[in-house]
Amino acid sequence: MAKQSLPTTNFDYEFGGPVGAFATMCSLPVVIVLLILWADLGYISFDFDELEAVFVSLGGTDLSSYKLSVCILFSWVAGCVLLTALLPCTIHSGVQISPTGGGKKFSLKYLLNGHLQFWTTLLALFLGCSLNFNRKLLADCTQTASTTSSYLSYFTASASSCASPNQTQNYFYAVSFGSPFPLLSLLHGLLLPLSIVTVVFSAFVSVLLYVKSFSKGAVLAPGGDSGNLVYDLFIGRELNPRLVKDPETSKSKHNYVFNNLAHFDLKEFFELKPGLIAWVVLNLAMLSAQHSNLGYTSGSMILLNLNQALYVWDALYNEISILTTMDITTDGFGFMLMFGDLAWVPFTYSIQGYYLVKHDPMLSLPSLALIACLNVLGYKIFRGANTQKDVFRRNPTSEACKDWNYIDTKRGTKLLTSGWWGVARKVNYTGDWLMGLSWCLTCGFGSVVPYFYAIYFAILLVHRSIRDDHFCAVKYGDDWGRYKEKVPYRFVPLIF
Repeated sequence: MAKQSLPTTNFDYEFGGPVGAFATMCSLPVVIVLLILWADLGYISFDFDELEAVFVSLGGTDLSSYKLSVCILFSWVAGCVLLTALLPCTIHSGVQISPTGGGKKFSLKYLLNGHLQFWTTLLALFLGCSLNFNRKLLADCTQTASTTSSYLSYFTASASSCASPNQTQNYFYAVSFGSPFPLLSLLHGLLLPLSIVTVVFSAFVSVLLYVKSFSKGAVLAPGGDSGNLVYDLFIGRELNPRLVKDPETSKSKHNYVFNNLAHFDLKEFFELKPGLIAWVVLNLAMLSAQHSNLGYTSGSMILLNLNQALYVWDALYNEISILTTMDITTDGFGFMLMFGDLAWVPFTYSIQGYYLVKHDPMLSLPSLALIACLNVLGYKIFRGANTQKDVFRRNPTSEACKDWNYIDTKRGTKLLTSGWWGVARKVNYTGDWLMGLSWCLTCGFGSVVPYFYAIYFAILLVHRSIRDDHFCAVKYGDDWGRYKEKVPYRFVPLIF
């Protein structure tokens, strides 16, 4: 078992050190619960009796809701693992990393099939819900149109033979946009207990990851080996925990699934698959629940679903790009990423949809069109900058980069100063935030609750840019100063 290094007074702590890490681990789960309660209310409240009443009404004290949530969560994560192992994939090498204690650098290989998993999951969800809906429809047919001998006949007669006008409305809504299927409505009703179960599960896995980091041969993250248990548990001690210790010697010539699992990286998996795809599924649940609650699906809800689905799709379509990001190359895998990926992302990023279930701002078509344009602008900046960065990082001497300007560094690498990266050092963050703001705007201005994302994300991106700046200053030395002289603005030229 690897020996843990002793804490040192000059260790470069982040997030306020052990105290800040402990406070973050305790407070963020509370934030998730409060956001769900506030989004249901439609406003911020600190009245304990009011919050308690909402907590109880949303299943917060119902043991059966927690049992069902546990089943849903474990089935979801297990399903994502199975799809990762079974679906066709590509294997790509990551960046060069140094083993703990020194030695020859090496690169890990990653199993990538997130884009296919995204569409496979949505197709399976649609087919599963459709079959369930058809069974209900046939049951209704038996009860309300016993003389009708076929499904097609019932379809034709549904407007006149349904038991109630609401059944007819819901049925034709299913044909047009997707029914308020029982499965999706279930997810909306279980959002609070499901979020709490996910938080507990994330904390449990984080402890397992910390214990695993002491196994022989574990490559430790540069900032995750402080020797302080709380801090290392939070920040992540091991850089790339995997299911298989030595994939090259463990590969089988005849076992496709095992060969896939040989390159199964836990951090990359949780970073992109269970949490992000769950975000889209939860949004669809909100869409279904809004129709059940209000009797219609609003333009705001439809636009929000489309915009956020585009964001998730983009991340999974460009899955290879994550291999050069700080999350994969630098950060350890601990509570910070585990909780963030599986609990924080799906349950706070879908809060606008949860708010819209009961609180439709009734935005006009011109307003929705302007919001859509803002999202497109943000996406163009975000995707354009990230694509340019990824192409340059992979091969700065390629034909695509021949006309780009850059700075040669003493490390032998290059810093891009052309295109989007000549505009601002973190221009991709600017595009990312503009997209997030557009999602919040779909909720109108009746409450500050849906704007939590824009406020939180602005703070996160500023903090992350400071982290990046610090790491790059250490990494590139004086060359980083030269780069900042050429590209002086961080987010927006002439302003920030």
